[in-house]
Amino acid sequence: MKAVCWHGANDVRVETVPDPKIINPRDAIIKITSTAICGSDLHIYNGYIPTMEKGDILGHEFMGEVVELGSSVKNVKVGDRVVVPFTISCGNCFFCNQDLWSLCDNSNPNAWMVEKQMGYSPSGLFGYSHLFGGYAGGQAQYARVPFADVGLFKIPDGLTDEQVLFLTDVFPTGYMAAENCDIKTGDTVAVWGCGPVGQFAIKSAYLLGAERVIAIDRIPERLEMAKTYGKAEVLNYEEIDVGEALKEMTGGRGPDACIDAVGMEAHGTDLMSFYDQAKQAVRLETDRPTALRQVIVSCRKGGHVSIPGVYGGFIDKVPMGAAMNKGLTFKMGQTHVHKYLQPLLEHIQNGKIDPTFIISHRLPIEEAPHGYEIFKHKKDNCTKVVLKP
Repeated sequence: MKAVCWHGANDVRVETVPDPKIINPRDAIIKITSTAICGSDLHIYNGYIPTMEKGDILGHEFMGEVVELGSSVKNVKVGDRVVVPFTISCGNCFFCNQDLWSLCDNSNPNAWMVEKQMGYSPSGLFGYSHLFGGYAGGQAQYARVPFADVGLFKIPDGLTDEQVLFLTDVFPTGYMAAENCDIKTGDTVAVWGCGPVGQFAIKSAYLLGAERVIAIDRIPERLEMAKTYGKAEVLNYEEIDVGEALKEMTGGRGPDACIDAVGMEAHGTDLMSFYDQAKQAVRLETDRPTALRQVIVSCRKGGHVSIPGVYGGFIDKVPMGAAMNKGLTFKMGQTHVHKYLQPLLEHIQNGKIDPTFIISHRLPIEEAPHGYEIFKHKKDNCTKVVLKP
């Protein structure tokens, strides 16, 4: 089969690799009909995620048709259309039973590697390094899905791939980010980062009762999308002091909740952001927390900070004094996708949201390297790339 394979920083190639096979009775093989490049894939592309190996298959946003089932998978059948959560979960452990699906105890065979850095391991992830299980990803023609009796979500007739593809990651990730804000009617929510997750966080904040959403970015097409489709007020951080603007827009109080939908490769215009870039370049700091610093300082006293943006290791000069003394509540984590599949599918079916608005480019899988380049560099007004195997 054809698959998008990692060969180093800024080097992905479409290669012919062996087809996946059933290994475990709870496995399934999926013929992939649609897959996408995620913003977190760019962290791998840029060389910031360790334990990648040459030839690793990328991708964690994918869906398709069931073509083969292990003997223990009884809840779906060959021919079913399914989406696949990017988090791999067993469905039986303490954490899965508490709807904390991305913290599954049993799906990362390389848990010992993560435990050395993090204390405990989260779940395995598709296509996201050997640190998180070494699972082959979904930017391919076929994929093996472990724990398929838990991980496959059947799609009803009448919905296109593009309407449901983002149930695999960015839609539930944006929704959980908004849910973590504990939004009350009338609240003001500020969202840093207007990529796909940020866009869904904006839409979800309104669904959950926010009165105002303020979106912060620097890319014109992303700001325009947040304004046009998200109905957000927008701030370009290259043109304005974001902290002062948010004070003025909220009567001096600050937003009730702030969402960092940027994560470890944040950009900025102040001296600290250049300090982060220099330290990250020589690996004295793994992540650039420019957006996170702004979030902490900008949030009102007693407010909520939600972090869906990916962080991988260690950050420097975070204003924990501000966080503690203002009494901020932090919620974060990889998304518990399984928890949100049914309710978000119903939002799509009921017309409350059409996730296709984020798609700018549709490419055959053979053009995946080009897709990575335009997505990374924001060329050709690229906001989201869907690949067709």
